[in-house]
Amino acid sequence: MLTLLASLLMVRPLVMAHYMPWYESKPVSGKWGWHWTMNHFDPEKRDADGRQQLASKYRPIIGAYDSSDPDTLECQTLQMKLAGIDGVFIDWYGTKDLYDYPILHRNTQRMIDACTKAELKFSIVLEDQVVPNLMKAGKSTSDEFAKSALAFMSGNWFKQPGYLRWNGKPVLLIFGPQFYKEPDLNRLFSRDVALFTELGPQGPAVGAFGWPEPQVGSAKSWDQLGNYYQRATHWTASIPVAYPRFEDIYKAAGIGPGYGSIGDGNGATFKKSMDLAMSAKAPFIQIATWNDWGEGTQIEPSVEFGYRDLEGLQVARHKLDPQFSFKAADLTLPAKLYALRKQGKSLSRLNQAALDLFAGRVAEARTILNNSEKSG
Repeated sequence: MLTLLASLLMVRPLVMAHYMPWYESKPVSGKWGWHWTMNHFDPEKRDADGRQQLASKYRPIIGAYDSSDPDTLECQTLQMKLAGIDGVFIDWYGTKDLYDYPILHRNTQRMIDACTKAELKFSIVLEDQVVPNLMKAGKSTSDEFAKSALAFMSGNWFKQPGYLRWNGKPVLLIFGPQFYKEPDLNRLFSRDVALFTELGPQGPAVGAFGWPEPQVGSAKSWDQLGNYYQRATHWTASIPVAYPRFEDIYKAAGIGPGYGSIGDGNGATFKKSMDLAMSAKAPFIQIATWNDWGEGTQIEPSVEFGYRDLEGLQVARHKLDPQFSFKAADLTLPAKLYALRKQGKSLSRLNQAALDLFAGRVAEARTILNNSEKSG
């Protein structure tokens, strides 16, 4: 009886990070993709402070990377694992051939493979904003887009052991919806999936997920978040959101006025939103985001913030899970591994270091990486 009670008390929400699979780098893909340039910035150049010019107010600690690169995916999934993140919600544009959608689809599969290797959970966030583009280009109808996406997920991803489930059903988020209306959702999305829509349940959705609302400004965004939690008390399920800030680059890139901002508060925004999410007693929490650099919502390690946000996650995880053993000093090891791989260091030694890190043998991995740095 005491063992059962103890196990119930140890139940905690799974922490999932919203993940963008859309970055292309010249060293890997032969060109700098739009999400690093926004047709305005040149990553080949440096600004007055010596920083690489990117379509972001911030800079990745490993430099501008490529979402198809196995070294990048290894680094990211290791950082997540060491920080206490349980998995990812991957932003997905479906299977149709238009613009960079095939690249995003390929990279989504590669991230899923990386999550499987790292023993991380994964789930999909379907983007229906692409439907008008596909219809205009004659690539799909609105109904066929949803049906083909669901058929692909059901045949390939939902059945995988690592796919996130709620009450036995695969969890699917739809960002918005921004195109589909409630009758469309009722017609196209069956109750065989646990559907979550943004900010409030629509159609057959069992609940909704939170999202930062920068358009109202920093102060009022907390009121909006509070309203979300009040509404969520009436839903079957919810996915609370935690976020560090919202500082987009769109105005500087010349592609729009931007959405507004939510200040970082020297880490206070992330801590407060995470504390609220943790106290909501929901099955999952979504971090918005792991790596949307264009909107400045990333918790992925950066030049500006270092590992601060991941360290905060470790603290939160330790409170809920005393058996979680990773420490702040461990978080730097994946980036060290990434750098050594790019330097062409001994492949066999680095592969062993990666295996050690995935298995939680941090001391062994650190020794290998330190020796590899010294070996020249």
